[in-house]
Amino acid sequence: MGTGAGDGTGGKGEDGAELSAASGVWTVLTTTDAALKAQLLARGAVDARLAACAQISAPVTSVYRWEGKLETSEEWQILFKTTAERYPHLQEWLQEAHDYDTPEIIATPVAAGSAAYLDWVRRETTP
Repeated sequence: MGTGAGDGTGGKGEDGAELSAASGVWTVLTTTDAALKAQLLARGAVDARLAACAQISAPVTSVYRWEGKLETSEEWQILFKTTAERYPHLQEWLQEAHDYDTPEIIATPVAAGSAAYLDWVRRETTP
């Protein structure tokens, strides 16, 4: 294992994986109610370099309470790969581009990953 692995200071594993919660790369999740809307959100964010990649998952069933009623709906999940630096811009863009009143926008820091992939995300999100 590389120097600093597991102690929170960073480093690289034997396979070149970055081993730090401070990789600077984040995943960001949102959902929408139509495949075409998901594609437009994904393409728009990548085109604007707010995300390096966006993966659209097949429909999922969401169960939630909205305005006092229990709801069930079919939604498409979109998982964006971005950087901590670009996240505020992605969030702002999603809030403007999304047609939901309160879109789901959940960001999670990437704790570890392939160094080459994480570098690619950083390069692709540089304005």
